[in-house]
This record gives sequence, structure tokens and C-alpha cells, in this order.
Amino acid sequence: MKPKYWNKGKIYLSNKDKVLKKLIQTYKNEYLNINSNYFHSLINSIIGQQISVSAADSMKTKFFKLKKNITPVTVIKLSTVDLRKCGLSRQKILYIRNISKFFLQNKKFIKNISEYSEEEIYKNLIEIKGVGNWTIHMFLMFSYGSSNIFPTGDLGLLKSISKLYNIPLPISERKLKLLNKKWSPFCSQATWYLWRSLDPITVNY
Repeated sequence: MKPKYWNKGKIYLSNKDKVLKKLIQTYKNEYLNINSNYFHSLINSIIGQQISVSAADSMKTKFFKLKKNITPVTVIKLSTVDLRKCGLSRQKILYIRNISKFFLQNKKFIKNISEYSEEEIYKNLIEIKGVGNWTIHMFLMFSYGSSNIFPTGDLGLLKSISKLYNIPLPISERKLKLLNKKWSPFCSQATWYLWRSLDPITVNY
């Protein structure tokens, strides 16, 4: 599902930034895909931690083939052996199980998550061991539908900024703040286009 802000964001970013304007024209029929399944989205983010888009894509395919219906209940019952066969590390298996337990223990929060603010969602999700800033940023971008997430801890984003804007790594906090200000309130969209420029596979969580 295309984010509600996408078409408006394309116009805004095209007027603000020549680099993004070119990317928007290159990928004119593509967009960030909102995942309405909160559980799947968080698991996808855990799988995608610190690995390439193609490696994550392969693992996700194997993981979601383990059961016809991937839910917190079915994931809790999956054996470590089966999960390891997907390429998941022991740490990621633990984190995925922690998320499953959280969903089972916080059904009211999950059911009404669209009514919470980004800050409230952050405070709840950060309590899950294995879920950090980056994972929550991915969730807010790809599932909650936040338009203004700027994940400056993401190496792919930094690499893309360095390459397309000719800024040497490491990028200073000052320069990142300037880009954040320039792209707001559509930093999520700018980030997605910058990721897209790096990889032949579309980023999805």
C-alpha cells in the first residue's frame, strides 16, 4: 500500500532537492510499501539488521515459508533448528521470540497502535530486548506510515548520501541536520529514494 503522503512528498522533494528530483524521476512508478501487519514488519526489521537487502530478502522468504500463517503463537512454537535453517543467528532468533512474546502480552497496545503517537510507540517497543532505534525507525516508516523518519544510524543511507552528494564519510552531524531540515516533513521518503539508488532490490519491511 502506498503511503498517503507519497504523491505530495514527490512534489515537495523535487522542488527542494535536485538529486532527489532525479531519483524520483528514475523510480517514478515505485514507492515505499506500507506493511499493515505490525508483527511481520517488526520481524522483517530484525531479519534485516546489519545485512544486505538481498541477504535479508532471502532470509525473509525462507522464514515466511516455515508456516502457512506466521503469528506470535506459531513463531513461539518454531524450533531453533528450523529458524537456524533460514540463516538466522542465535541473537536474531532470540529477538524474534521476544517480539512474539511482547505481541502476546500487549494485545491492547497492538490493537490500538494507530491511536498512539510516535513517541508512545517508541517507549513501548524499546522495552523489547533486541529492538533498538533502527528497528523502531523501520517500523515507523514501513508499518506505522510516518513521513518524517531520518535514520542517521543506517549505513546504507549514509553511504548513499556520501555518494550522491559528494560528502566524504563520516558525515558530520551538522550536515545531516541540514539535510534533515531540507527534506522535512518527508525524510522517510527521501531516505527510501536514497536506499533505492543503492540496490536493485526494493527495501521492504
